[in-house]
Amino acid sequence: MTGQASVLDERRCDLGEGPLWHPTRRQLFWFDINRGQLLSCSEKGPLSWSFGCPVSAAGWLDEEHLLVASDTGLLRFSLTSGTCEMVVPLEAEDPRTRSNDGRADPWGGFWIGTMGRQAEPGLGAIWRYHRGELRRMFPGITISNAISFAPDGSHACFADTRRRMIWRVSLAEADGWPVGDPAPFIDLAPAGLNPDGAVIDAEGTLWVALWGDGSVTGFGPDGQRRARLALPSPHVSCPAFSGDGLDILLATTACEGLDPIALNAHPQAGMTFVVATGLRGQAEHQVVL
Repeated sequence: MTGQASVLDERRCDLGEGPLWHPTRRQLFWFDINRGQLLSCSEKGPLSWSFGCPVSAAGWLDEEHLLVASDTGLLRFSLTSGTCEMVVPLEAEDPRTRSNDGRADPWGGFWIGTMGRQAEPGLGAIWRYHRGELRRMFPGITISNAISFAPDGSHACFADTRRRMIWRVSLAEADGWPVGDPAPFIDLAPAGLNPDGAVIDAEGTLWVALWGDGSVTGFGPDGQRRARLALPSPHVSCPAFSGDGLDILLATTACEGLDPIALNAHPQAGMTFVVATGLRGQAEHQVVL
């Protein structure tokens, strides 16, 4: 890995999450969950859209629209008009939960995790929306995270941050639905590390944001640690590969949970960072409604 982390955007997110490189717009998007904002930047400067509710993750539908996960559903959002329409409710009947980590899969589906608004134990789940069907796949999750997909489509990963565990599950070649039960893949409990968002690069290395550790750390297909990328913010929340060569790592961070002393010690906490890595990521898959 090459290069040092530099600030992409100085806006300090309370809870930055869900970075997305739109491959046709060649534009970065990310969220501040607690402030209900979608953020971006362009040559003209910073951009933002307010939803009035928590929003956490997105997939791209076309040049002008994103599928955005809110606290109560998946929304078709227009970047041009700023309007949105409900595609499908997501645990809308349960006011205790909201969406968290999510990512599109190679079949055009969208995986989205939920969690309790106060991180109540076991209240969340991992869901998949695929061509009109929303299905709860894995219940009993406390803090859903690390949803990511192998470059050959053979498996998916996901985590429960509270349990400090990342699982791996096989996927059906025909339609991408899980096959069999998830198997423990990386147990970070012995090291006391907290897996947050993650992305898998073109070589199959899983790059995991470690909340509280100030890093994005790479684990090979064998589950062994390969590299650690340090960032100047203790709460790193999610990475994504970006740029024309998919070789620039974007990482969101958070101020949430930091007291005034910690914020003073980490003045860049909550900002969004980029690193030229020398690696190559995968292009984000297009969501098919």
